[in-house]
Amino acid sequence: MLYLADPDHLEPFVPGEPAFRAAQLHEWLYEHPVLTTEAMTNLPAPLRSGLSDRLWPFAVDVEQRSDSDTTRKWLFRSPDGVAFEAVLMGYPNRVTLCLSSQAGCALGCTFCATGQFGFDRHLEAGEIVAQLAFARAHLAAEPMPGCPDRVSNVVFMGMGEPLANYDRVRESLRRMIEVMGISARAITVSTVGVTPGIRRLADEPWRVNLAVSLHAADDDLRGRLLPINRRYPLADVESAAAEFFEKTGRRVSLEWTMIDGVNDNEDQAVKLAPIARRLHAHVNLIAMNPTPLTESMPSSQERIDSFVATLRTEGVNVTVRDTRGRDIDAACGQLRARS
Repeated sequence: MLYLADPDHLEPFVPGEPAFRAAQLHEWLYEHPVLTTEAMTNLPAPLRSGLSDRLWPFAVDVEQRSDSDTTRKWLFRSPDGVAFEAVLMGYPNRVTLCLSSQAGCALGCTFCATGQFGFDRHLEAGEIVAQLAFARAHLAAEPMPGCPDRVSNVVFMGMGEPLANYDRVRESLRRMIEVMGISARAITVSTVGVTPGIRRLADEPWRVNLAVSLHAADDDLRGRLLPINRRYPLADVESAAAEFFEKTGRRVSLEWTMIDGVNDNEDQAVKLAPIARRLHAHVNLIAMNPTPLTESMPSSQERIDSFVATLRTEGVNVTVRDTRGRDIDAACGQLRARS
């Protein structure tokens, strides 16, 4: 079980106790998370014991580490047997948590392992937020070498499509920002282009970042790579992203997985450039990572360099994302809850 109770309704977890016990529990869950209830030292021992069975058994099926212990991946399992993963990545100036919003994914992007293995269910807000609480508690207990000892950034780029689970994701954002103190500017919500969700996100009070997984610059190719493009074609996605930028002032990031011989040619770069310019967007290139059910291969460094050069000639701001955790199936597109 991995679940955080609603911070505004903790009284049922401390029945018969003085009112201040709920405030103490709030501190341990949301302000200074700990790995076990035994660490909640200002709560009576019988109460801590009871809570361990109802609220806070942070059970990790599998933990894997990579990149000199600056990448850690956890496989969690819920009481109903559903599994989902989160990845913690440390850098000299920040620590980023990549968390899941669904167990599996129903959108079936051809190059993504999560989509290749289907959809189980939406994660509840308490399951989403608990991934952050666990990462905070874990990092406090075991800091990463050469990295800060606190989670500074959160990206909804793990398993699932966040905007297909909108209400629960929204509640998790509220808790992270208003209760746990994560800056909205340090949170990125990624989507493959669920345009109603993009428009709803633009109207929220929190100015989070938006990353749109584009991967192709025309409807024919994008429809082959991302089946959802048939429902929300490229023009609709661009329109929603433009609305997000106009309402929030937050620059949109366009994510582009580089697939050898598929979307890494000059024609796609030239088609992508005007979209990025119109949106004032930043393009983030990602070398495709191996997945079990596709024969596609990542682009060569030469083709990536050529793609970058074309975009820069066209006046587009572009970077290539650092790949982390590929050897433990923790890199972009590899999460599939495998133990």
